[in-house]
Amino acid sequence: MSDNPKTDTVSNTQKDPDDWVSGDEPMTGAQRSYLKTLSEQAHQPDVYADDLTKADASKRIDALKESLKLD
Repeated sequence: MSDNPKTDTVSNTQKDPDDWVSGDEPMTGAQRSYLKTLSEQAHQPDVYADDLTKADASKRIDALKESLKLD
């Protein structure tokens, strides 16, 4: 394992959204689109909200992917 966190792709991709430096920023356009699609597919439109943070959107996306059994 490297001392440079940018080269440690395993821990970077599995970092808890609550620990993200930018987690309090508004969700990205890609997150917005993906969350909207997943919430519609899961028949859970109330899971989607326009004012989510990046971290909250990520957690909701992960939960929806799990409920839909997507990887």
